[in-house]
Amino acid sequence: MSTIADNIFHVGSRIQTATQAAHRPENSVKLLAVSKTKPAEALREAYAAGLRDFGENYLQEALGKQLELADLPLIWHFIGPIQSNKTRAIAEHFEWVHSVDRLKIAQRLSEQRPADLPPLNICIQVNVSGEASKSGCTPEDLPALAQAISQLPRIRLRGLMAIPEPTEDRAAQDAAFAAVQQLQASLNLPLDTLSMGMSHDLESAIAQGATWVRIGTALFGARGSQPMQP
Repeated sequence: MSTIADNIFHVGSRIQTATQAAHRPENSVKLLAVSKTKPAEALREAYAAGLRDFGENYLQEALGKQLELADLPLIWHFIGPIQSNKTRAIAEHFEWVHSVDRLKIAQRLSEQRPADLPPLNICIQVNVSGEASKSGCTPEDLPALAQAISQLPRIRLRGLMAIPEPTEDRAAQDAAFAAVQQLQASLNLPLDTLSMGMSHDLESAIAQGATWVRIGTALFGARGSQPMQP
């Protein structure tokens, strides 16, 4: 079995290879460690191996880890579905939110972001594959939503996030990620972020412009398991 540090090295190599294959600048793709369900000790090990950005889906779990890891300068990203009653804590305790899919949530995050913190970085989640089980705004609703969110204070709209329907077909992966990139380009807003690509499809996402890849399994092992400790 691999250690977390080994896994980080291998994922980093995959990212570097995919970035070069896409003729993109070095370091133009960032690694977001998806650490939901993983204990604080695993995040501490990942930090020791060089990671700084961690994505969490479940608010209470994330807040507990933030307390346990308060001695480390970690950057916290919220990447799960957002309920209205959770927006204040998210606005107060995270630097990025990748999963905004309606104006009400963005407005609450804007209103509740503490004035002494930098603007909250926001990505709009788009349901690019039209799956009923997935969160995200429709491509048709995106232009109006993006324009409205871009006008809100205390937050900064950075780009789009997507979780296309899983497939091992590289052509289908490319098409889905290309659609997200095209949607972003069509908005005519100063956006710099595409949060897309996971353990099984990061190469395709990078080829189509991803700037954050959200990796969990390839770093920490399958849900409920842990890589062997060194």
